[in-house]
Amino acid sequence: MGSQLLATKSIDRLLAEAENPAHCLRKTLGPWSLTALGIGAIIGTGIFVLTGTAAAGTTMQFPSVLKAPLFLWLIHGGHTVGTAGRIGAGPAISLSFFLVAVACALAGLCYAELASMIPIAGSAYTYSYATLGEIVAWIIGWDLILEYAVSNMAVAVGFSAYIDSLLAGIGLKIPDSIANPVFNDSLQRTGSYFNVPGFLIVMVLTVILVRGIRESARTNNVMVGVKILAILIFIVFASRYVHPANWRPFMPNGWQGVLTGGAIVFFTYIGFDSVSTCAEETKNPQKDVPFGIIASLIVCAILYCAVAIVLTGVQNWRTLDNAAPVANALQAIGLTNVERWVTIGALTGMISSLLVYQLGQARVWFSMSRDGLLPRVFSKVHPRFRTPHVSTWIAGLVVAIPSGFFDIGTLAELSNIGTLFAFILVALGVLVLRYKQPDRRRGFRVPWVPALPIAAIVCCLILMASLPIETWLRFLIWLIVGLVIYLGYSRFHSEFSKAHEPAAVTSERAL
Repeated sequence: MGSQLLATKSIDRLLAEAENPAHCLRKTLGPWSLTALGIGAIIGTGIFVLTGTAAAGTTMQFPSVLKAPLFLWLIHGGHTVGTAGRIGAGPAISLSFFLVAVACALAGLCYAELASMIPIAGSAYTYSYATLGEIVAWIIGWDLILEYAVSNMAVAVGFSAYIDSLLAGIGLKIPDSIANPVFNDSLQRTGSYFNVPGFLIVMVLTVILVRGIRESARTNNVMVGVKILAILIFIVFASRYVHPANWRPFMPNGWQGVLTGGAIVFFTYIGFDSVSTCAEETKNPQKDVPFGIIASLIVCAILYCAVAIVLTGVQNWRTLDNAAPVANALQAIGLTNVERWVTIGALTGMISSLLVYQLGQARVWFSMSRDGLLPRVFSKVHPRFRTPHVSTWIAGLVVAIPSGFFDIGTLAELSNIGTLFAFILVALGVLVLRYKQPDRRRGFRVPWVPALPIAAIVCCLILMASLPIETWLRFLIWLIVGLVIYLGYSRFHSEFSKAHEPAAVTSERAL
């Protein structure tokens, strides 16, 4: 069993399996479609909310030690931390966005190299299987399922609130009994019967995803266009009301404020990794996937910084700590029509991120099933649409049904810790393959190895340490559940198990 846990799949075998007609996905995506998928995943409502929150800062209260960030718990020896002061980035939030983009680019470059070498659906799961062994691959695959599912459940619940607000603006109202989850985040009944809008949007997107990757990409392209247009409208019209005095002092809390703001907005960049899950459906993955990852990060960084500069120029940064800082700023300067565009942009941002994450989640299930770690039914490909339709339907139901019953916004940080964990393993994978297979062709190469991947790992560890202790405990529980499933099912059905292992695979075992 020990050798099976550390068994790795050769890259050549992974590539050969992807060409099997029974499991072959349709290759239709190009560089710009991949870039749009990355933008669709990265830019959601955060650009309209967290920009103001990070600029103004928040007073963080930790009613119990479990609510405190891990690093504070370590510093204080396990005691309750109490209340931290309000420290915001001020107008320098644009600098925070830029620095965070650089930090995310470290992980993005690592993804780009592995995606150019292993253009297979599954992203970090597949990379880990090729570099770190089956048990690590299972852990990260199980982790990615959590990341995509939890984040989309939270977005689906938020979608109901946004669509209700948008309809209210034209005199329509969705009854509360069908517009909210049955239980709130404290598991208390809300009086609602079911969150119908949240359920329906996930299922509609599931139908689109089953119909084909080309149709999914086109739908996403339209939504990304609307979202970018809304952002540009805000930048152009609101910039006329900028008062340079609002930018002084530029760094009211010094570098501590800039770094605190960076910690708040970091998670707005998460999503670029979903581009790599589409590698198997890309015409020229060796070049196009790295392009899509890097281009989406660059475009999003420019948009984030521009919004931050304009927003902090329109209003004093101290007034931006509210639930809708951009909308409130537009109301204050009388741009109500622009505010409607912002609401539409936020809504389409939520839908596009739902679409891309659902696409990525189904591809992870598909890859794990093809390797035998999940039931084989999940790797079935539709004979006409050439999409993993079973995985897509199951992933849709796994997100849509809980979204109707539960408000799990408080669990959204599980997706953050899971994503950072995946980033670490991808950076490790680059180091392992540079050592084990230095001569293998790479369509893209990370510069300054090993320094850059190590820097990516350090950045991710620091950010993971900033998450609450209860998030770490929930993450640990999820991993333990995953290990139980692996030991009870997956290891017996894996290609490396003695019952299923062909002779050709035996030679791939890690020594």
